[in-house]
Amino acid sequence: MKSHRQVLIIGGGTAGIMVAAQLLSQKNAKDIAIIEPADTHYYQPAWTLVGAGTYDYDKTARPMSSIIPKGAEWIKDKATGFDPDNNSVSTASNGTITYDYLVVAPGLAYDFSLVPGLGEAIDKGVVCSNYTDPKHTWNVIKNFKGGTALFTQPTTPIKCGGAPQKIMYLAENHFRKSVVKKKTDIVFATGGTVIFGVKEVAKTLMEVVDRKDINLRFHHKLVAVDGDKQIAWYKLGKDITAGGCVVMSGEDTEKHLDETFQYNYKDVKVTVDGNRYGIHYDMLHTAPPSVAPKFVKESDLVNAAGWLDVDHKTMQHNKYANIFGLGDVAALPTAKTGAAIRKQVPIVVDNLDLLMKHDKIGNKAYNGYSSCPLVTDYGKMVLAEFDYGNNFTPDPKLKQMLISDSSKEHWRLWMLKKYGLPYLYWNKMMKGKNV
Repeated sequence: MKSHRQVLIIGGGTAGIMVAAQLLSQKNAKDIAIIEPADTHYYQPAWTLVGAGTYDYDKTARPMSSIIPKGAEWIKDKATGFDPDNNSVSTASNGTITYDYLVVAPGLAYDFSLVPGLGEAIDKGVVCSNYTDPKHTWNVIKNFKGGTALFTQPTTPIKCGGAPQKIMYLAENHFRKSVVKKKTDIVFATGGTVIFGVKEVAKTLMEVVDRKDINLRFHHKLVAVDGDKQIAWYKLGKDITAGGCVVMSGEDTEKHLDETFQYNYKDVKVTVDGNRYGIHYDMLHTAPPSVAPKFVKESDLVNAAGWLDVDHKTMQHNKYANIFGLGDVAALPTAKTGAAIRKQVPIVVDNLDLLMKHDKIGNKAYNGYSSCPLVTDYGKMVLAEFDYGNNFTPDPKLKQMLISDSSKEHWRLWMLKKYGLPYLYWNKMMKGKNV
């Protein structure tokens, strides 16, 4: 095997495959290799639907060998470290590989040590996560017999920040159909301060919360999970005042409720232990705490927060001009989604192409676009599209689907999520076509 590549890409996920495919279509890069250890490539956005029992898990998977673009070499190996001053990457089995240009797109990793107890509890019993085992999520939801259904998330960045609440809306819909809803309290506990960062979308989601009778608990930082006792432990990011909401119960609750802390209060079982606040659950869904992969986090390529240090507009590394990074690993202040990657890739490819031809990058700029398809019921969806400033930026093409306002629930958006987006992913995005 050759030890040098013109363009070396780390990661065979959405970002890595799209960059390789688009570079090959430009015909300037002739020697491209992708380092990727996995045998299978997953379309993870559909895992929300898998977790709700309305999509076949097997249809989200394809062999990696069928996804690697024709003309790119697949190095089935793990990257283990960087030596950017000598333009080289170390691997687990293939030694050192040097490059002219490097694209870092390995996605993110899960670090369960950040929430003690979660790693031992997840994907077992009544604790589930669409991020790790959506089939188990569906088993938990369909076998739920009532009680406290707790949906939560860590305070780290995660894939698609809206995903922990999408499955909650679908679960509520299933509970309603299966008649356990009347003996169920649904609680959404988040370290954030609002249901969603885009005002137009948040307004719709609050209407959904009202309709579904969901208790929102803000300023709740998940710090531990006790799987045996079925308690999720939190540190509260806001003081409980004398008339405070979380410890109140009984007749005075509504009078004292602070809706910036709790909305639509439910008197579920809680335990206070020092400065920790425990919510008892009968089922728990969460996202895993997420970090950059270890070999990236421990390299010289990251910022103080441990994410790949790239320019927010060009995705070029802030120190090494021949390195680019995009996707979930990149330190970009926007949501980590496939939709964001869809807009990042053409910028990276254009800059790489110009760098190879003229030794300088272009002036195309990524504006932070991301999108979060927020499924609110079986058959309904809101599409949150936004930029770095959390400005609502709907795609004009939605008008072709007869959707005038994608911040409102619509059945056509559900059809887009379930059928349209998977088709575009496999047949357009993975083939290097701009969509």
